[in-house]
Amino acid sequence: MCHIWKHQTTREQEFEPRLLKKLPRLRFANITGGEPFLRDDISEIIAIVKKVSSRVVISTNGFLTDTIVSTMVKHRDVGVRVSVEGMPHTNDVLRGKKHCFDHSLRTLMELKRMGLRDIGIAITVSDRNASDVLNLYRTASVYGFEFATAAVHNSYYFHIHDNRITKKQEVINALSHLITALLRTNRPKNWYRAYFNYGLINYVSGKPRLLPCRAGTDMFFLDPFGEIRPCNGMARDDKASSMGNLNEESFAHIWNSSQAQKLRERVKTCPRNCWMIGTAAPAMKRNIVTPTIWVVRNKMNSIWAKQWVP
Repeated sequence: MCHIWKHQTTREQEFEPRLLKKLPRLRFANITGGEPFLRDDISEIIAIVKKVSSRVVISTNGFLTDTIVSTMVKHRDVGVRVSVEGMPHTNDVLRGKKHCFDHSLRTLMELKRMGLRDIGIAITVSDRNASDVLNLYRTASVYGFEFATAAVHNSYYFHIHDNRITKKQEVINALSHLITALLRTNRPKNWYRAYFNYGLINYVSGKPRLLPCRAGTDMFFLDPFGEIRPCNGMARDDKASSMGNLNEESFAHIWNSSQAQKLRERVKTCPRNCWMIGTAAPAMKRNIVTPTIWVVRNKMNSIWAKQWVP
């Protein structure tokens, strides 16, 4: 799914935590990797990001249980999403390491024991794990964990360009069953997650996005080298795809530059049709009426034991 691990950077190549102090006030920030907990200054990074963002979530594979737990003791107000790619055997095969599922579950249980409330499982759906999606969701529900989904994408950031879903109907069926399960709960948050998964079905089917992408306007991606980019789903990482480098300029100067505006215009005609939570969630909030109409219609269908409809 992702080859970041084959393209590791050195500490000297990546920006220092103090660079994050130049960020503007944010509603939400996701700290991701690679594996963030490999950095020995991750606690400092989290502390700085918390000061500029109303909500912070960190993504991890959950393998370094002791490191994660000792770090999060100081950051109980931060969310954690542990990447789990299926039930035990599937997860370990896809992760390429034995006992990954065990480590992930231990990490989640320890975080829950510590009192963290915003914790959950995140799965990237592909041909190889679609059959595990519903069971993994049920596992998350039993333990009281949130459940987030994505589908395989290609981008420079993932260092992969040949991800493709060949068993489309199998993946679509798995996501459809998940949508049904989400709509049957009593949590409005799950109902909107059902809409997000409908968007994933749309993406897997090769159709245009349900909602316009506003990467570079509603959100941005700060890469490990200080470049501000519209998102991390881009095809290439050249200078033409960067708004500017935070090491060299202020965020305000970058955000209001002519280069930033050029990239926003490019986003409007981007053919990739990605449907990742980083761009989908802001679009859903900005166009809240559209997902709400879908949610109301399909929540009523679930009450009447009818199949959800696009």
